[in-house]
Amino acid sequence: MQHTCPVWIGYLLAHPIRKLFHCPRRILSPFVKSNMTVIDLGSAMGFFSIPMAKLVAPQGRVICLDVQQEMLEQLQRRACKAGVQEQIETRLCPHHTLGLSDVAGHVDFVLASAVIHELANPAEIFKELYGIVHKDGILYIVEPRAHVSRRAFEKSLSQARKAGFKIKEQKRNKATLIKPDNPFVKR
Repeated sequence: MQHTCPVWIGYLLAHPIRKLFHCPRRILSPFVKSNMTVIDLGSAMGFFSIPMAKLVAPQGRVICLDVQQEMLEQLQRRACKAGVQEQIETRLCPHHTLGLSDVAGHVDFVLASAVIHELANPAEIFKELYGIVHKDGILYIVEPRAHVSRRAFEKSLSQARKAGFKIKEQKRNKATLIKPDNPFVKR
């Protein structure tokens, strides 16, 4: 990681007032459905993880990845309080890999919200993500415009395309990417 979000910022990011500006259910419901396996890359304290857990219930799961144990511990506490601890799986991941070989080909959706710009080697992470997402899977990238320039975002998308993803939709610093054999790809 080039930069890691301090834990104290995690409390601000998980604050309920944020829902007024970034409603997780509205953002995620077009992509996340019951019984899916989804990844929250850089989950922090679970601002998106907990709403995703509610969307994938009763049999789905949300694998929450972060490089900071304290973020994951807070996420677990919040998941218990929200009653979705059965859907949440937290994983501390090292900086160089996601460690998701056990779910390769079985992931329906990956959320990468405000995290790609923090990765030391996004090209390698995109390759790893491509390997875990099944043929109908989606990678949804959102980067904050205040931190990530248009040029930097385009560079990230270029790296994702080199890994094999295709862009389905792009708006400013948001992009929905899919595998090339995805049925939603316009041929």
